[in-house]
Formats: sequence, C-alpha cells, structure tokens
Amino acid sequence: MESEAPVMRVGILGGTFDPVHLGHLVLAEQARESARLDQVRFVLAARPPHKSGQALTPFAQRVEMLRLALAGEAAFQIDEREEARAGPGYTVDTLEELRLEMPEATLVLVVGADCLADLPQWRKPERIAELAEILVMGRGTAGNTARGLPSGLRFTWIQEAPEIGIASNDLRQRAREGRSLRYLVPRAVECYIEQHGLYGPR
Repeated sequence: MESEAPVMRVGILGGTFDPVHLGHLVLAEQARESARLDQVRFVLAARPPHKSGQALTPFAQRVEMLRLALAGEAAFQIDEREEARAGPGYTVDTLEELRLEMPEATLVLVVGADCLADLPQWRKPERIAELAEILVMGRGTAGNTARGLPSGLRFTWIQEAPEIGIASNDLRQRAREGRSLRYLVPRAVECYIEQHGLYGPR
C-alpha cells in the first residue's frame, strides 16, 4: 500500500513591506523552521484597510525589493494577489482564495504577538480561525493576549524567535534623514532604495 503524501504546510506572512527588512526575514525563517512550513508566502498588501490614507511606495517597487530580499530562498514566495483587488485587502479574503487553490494544504497565518490582540477587530475573525492555524511569533503569554479571540481559534506560540527591533516606518525616517540603512535591510534592498531615491527628503 502506498503511503499518503504529507500535507503541505503553507505559511502566510502579510504586510506592506515598505521596505522589507531583516526583521521580516528572521521572522519568516523562524516560522518556517519552528512550524515545519514547506513554504512561506509574503502577501504584499496593496490597500491595507488599517493604513487607508497613508502614502505607500508603489506596489511594483515593493515587489522588486521583496524579490531582491528573497533571491535564492526557494521556500519564500511573493504573493501579489492583492494588487488586483478593487478595494481594501483583507486577510480572510486571501485565506479564502488560497483554500480554493490549495484545498489539501494546511494554511498557517504568521502574526506577531503584538498583532494577536487586534485579531477580534479584523474582518471575519471566526472565519480566519476556520481557515488557518495561527502561528504567534514573539514574547508574551496567551492568557494576557488572547482575550476576546474567536472560540475555536487554533494558535501556536513561538517564543524563542529572536526579537529584531526594526520597523519599516523607522527605516523610512532614517532614509529621509540621509542616515544609513546598512545591516537593517538586505544589501541589495539598500542599493535599490539608494538608486531609486526612495524615502528621500520631501
């Protein structure tokens, strides 16, 4: 009797990645290793509902920075589906689409510990809980953070992930001030930002 093929485990890591930085990459790699993910999809937000009105770097340029950052890592994939959506991009919509595309796969939504408390305010959190496991990365305790979460939510807490205190908005500010981004973003991304004058003085 032939043995059944193992179920593919696909991590979903969403964000604007404006710019992608080493903290994102460390988080993705730790999630891949800790949760035994076959693939991590970087879902690039086009019109994030929580950042409406905020100017974002053009989608194509954020994609290119991701391509540079992820070059050579077969387990990391860029997912550009949100660009085609007319309205805001919601996590539940992405998960619904992925479930149709990969009905046999286990979807694992990767979130930071600081985002877990906001999950009840996301669009259709109960449906998110049905569609995906939740992998929480970072320091904290479930008892302090999980209040108000949908019943039946399946989440795994990974606390050994190294905390990398890098934020994209701080990097944009550094670039505007002409300060170095060295060792905060991949070198290829740093060069791209310099060559295209991204985040420069306004």
